[in-house]
Amino acid sequence: MTATTLSALRYLTVPVTPFAQNCSIVWCERSRQAAIIDPGGDLPRIEAALRELAVTPTQIWLTHAHIDHAGGSTELSARLGLPIVGPHPGDQFWIDGLAEQGRMFGFARAEPFTPTRWLHDGDTVQVGDCELQVRHCPGHTPGHVVFHSPEARRAFVGDVLFAGSIGRTDFPGGNHAQLIASIRERLWPMGDDTVFIPGHGPESTFGEERRHNPFVRDGL
Repeated sequence: MTATTLSALRYLTVPVTPFAQNCSIVWCERSRQAAIIDPGGDLPRIEAALRELAVTPTQIWLTHAHIDHAGGSTELSARLGLPIVGPHPGDQFWIDGLAEQGRMFGFARAEPFTPTRWLHDGDTVQVGDCELQVRHCPGHTPGHVVFHSPEARRAFVGDVLFAGSIGRTDFPGGNHAQLIASIRERLWPMGDDTVFIPGHGPESTFGEERRHNPFVRDGL
C-alpha cells in the first residue's frame, strides 16, 4: 500500500473483504483529518492503516450499499464515533438488507444503519481543507455516488467503472443503460487525465477507458 499525494489531498487504498474491495482512506495533508471511503470489512486492517498514517478519522463516505462496500460501516461508526455520509437515498433497500447480504455472501454480521447525511448529485463533502464533488451515478445500484476532486484530478468511483470493465447491473435495481449513461454523462466530463480509483482492481484514467474500454466504447 502506497500513499499518493495530490496538492493537500492524499489517499491510501486498502483492499478489504474476500472480494478485495478498495477501501480508500483520504485525508487533508494540512489538517491530518481523514475520511474512510467504503469500509466493507476487515476493520482491524483499516484501523491499523489509520494509526500508521497518523491521521484523525472524522467521517465515513459510502459510494453505495453493497455488503463489500458498506458492511463494516455500522461497527466502524460506533467504534470511532464517526458520521456515515452517503450514499444516495436510492440505496435505502440495500442498506435495509445488509444483514441478509452478509448471510448470503458469508460476511461477518452487518447491521443496517441510517446515514447521518444522504448525498445527492451536486453536493460536496469536505475533509479538512479538501472539498470533493458528489455525482449521482446510478446503474450499478440506484443510489450509487462518486467523489471527485477536480484539484487533485482524482475520482473515487466505487463499482461504476473499472480498468477494462464496468459495474454489474444484474443485481436488484441495476440498469445497464443507466450505468452507461452515468459513465458517459457524469464521469467523462471530469477529464481524460483524471485518475479514478475503482471499487476493485487497479487505477486507470477516464481517457484510457473512454478510448479503450469496450463495454463503454462499444455500448456492450
